[in-house]
Amino acid sequence: MTTSAVTRRILPTSPFNVPVAPIIEDFELGARVTHDQYGLGRIVGVEDDIAVTVDFGSRQERICRPYAKLSNL
Repeated sequence: MTTSAVTRRILPTSPFNVPVAPIIEDFELGARVTHDQYGLGRIVGVEDDIAVTVDFGSRQERICRPYAKLSNL
């Protein structure tokens, strides 16, 4: 079974649950985080709800909002 790239339209009269918007986490300077691709890191820069800079030891990455694959520890 394949999935289509088109999102389904939810009718107002549908008995099924309406999809909920994902929760976007807030990150603080110095917080420990984990990323699915880069591993463990520490927040070294925060740009007013635009992006965060994370030090993963061997490299620093700028990750833009909605911070995909990034979560607090």
